[in-house]
Amino acid sequence: MEMEQEKMNLSKELNPDSASYNCSACHGDETWSYNHPIRGRAKSRSLSASPALGSTKEFRRTRSLHGPCPVTTFGPKACVLQNPQTIMHIQDPASQRLTWNKSPKSVLVIKKIRDASLLQPFKELCIYLMEENNMIVYVEKKVLEDPAIVGDENFGPVKKKFCTFREDYDDISNQIDFIICLGGDGTLLYASSLFQGSVPPVMAFHLGSLGFLTPFNFENFQSQVNQVIEGNAAVILRSRLKVRVVKEPRDKKTAIHNGLSENGLDTEGGKQAMQYQVLNEVVIDRGPSSYLSNVDVYLDGHLITTVQGDGVIVSTPTGSTAYAAAAGASMVHPNVPAIMVTPICPHSLSFRPIVVPAGVELKIMLSPEARNTAWVSFDGRKRQEIRHGDSISITTSCYPLPSICVCDPVSDWFESLAQCLHWNVRKKQAHFPEDEEDQNEEDS
Repeated sequence: MEMEQEKMNLSKELNPDSASYNCSACHGDETWSYNHPIRGRAKSRSLSASPALGSTKEFRRTRSLHGPCPVTTFGPKACVLQNPQTIMHIQDPASQRLTWNKSPKSVLVIKKIRDASLLQPFKELCIYLMEENNMIVYVEKKVLEDPAIVGDENFGPVKKKFCTFREDYDDISNQIDFIICLGGDGTLLYASSLFQGSVPPVMAFHLGSLGFLTPFNFENFQSQVNQVIEGNAAVILRSRLKVRVVKEPRDKKTAIHNGLSENGLDTEGGKQAMQYQVLNEVVIDRGPSSYLSNVDVYLDGHLITTVQGDGVIVSTPTGSTAYAAAAGASMVHPNVPAIMVTPICPHSLSFRPIVVPAGVELKIMLSPEARNTAWVSFDGRKRQEIRHGDSISITTSCYPLPSICVCDPVSDWFESLAQCLHWNVRKKQAHFPEDEEDQNEEDS
């Protein structure tokens, strides 16, 4: 009903006197006003939310109406620069550029752990940010516990200026203006996991093994960082999945006290409920069992199939080039609003990967006939067992991850396909020699 109501609202003429518009796909999280275009940092919606001036009837769509409107304010100070050509509340993804409401002052630096080759780039970057740009630098506490950093006396004065945090203990979501990642794709996934709501812009340097999601080279990092600080950069909004895991209570440890379980998780109807924001994929597999996994997949409340095989992958377009690609899924550009459902070694010759519209709700449960439990992981982390009665609900999140581009979203993506995955690399077919071509023409 929410989707039908939203489509009815969109089909009406845009009336300047209307009070506000609510995106039902975002469940009321976002509201924007027709007669008060938003300027600067918005409390409820981004710069791209207001319609273009001088146009009240025409609109163009660049994303599926089934998908939730992405929140395009990122952290305390960043947002997508308003495009004057925007007529509807979603602008052309190819024209999305970063801008700042206020100059950024704090940056989170994420470094790949246990990699000695990253210590020198990490030190150079932090010194540059603090001394040249007078910025507040946040790092995870365990990064500074590296013996090479502890024993470096020259780095000592800089190390004392760091603001530190611990994952799962400290909430830094409202203190970070933008993020810099040093390492491989895993650093970007880790950055996503730290922010369960709005994510600050992420600048990822390729210092790892693959680097599909990390487009920047570190050699000239100073000029590149300066461009981002000045707001001169293109961004790609990588959609994430909002995942809700509901479990049946099975022991005394999950006793309910004032609406919370003893481990601090939300509860609903006596059940444990945990929520995650996922950038790449949710993987449901058979775990250590030798039996086939046997899980039912529902789409908007309707049973669409039962997966009998090693498992199933539910991925974003960003995740379509990761585990899903290895399992036979198509590679989908991150600007495409979609969710991929890919079986893992299905025991069926006709079970092909499918793509469904962003915004639908997928629900996955163990089949009543399942001989064993299943296991689920989120971007390769938080792995846990799923038993009979438990459920996993998955839909598109309205909080994308804004990834800063070197050039633009299209060029960067195809460059990564070519450089990292060697997409369609093949020796070119040789042309016929001229005398052979003449001979063929005579024969014909």
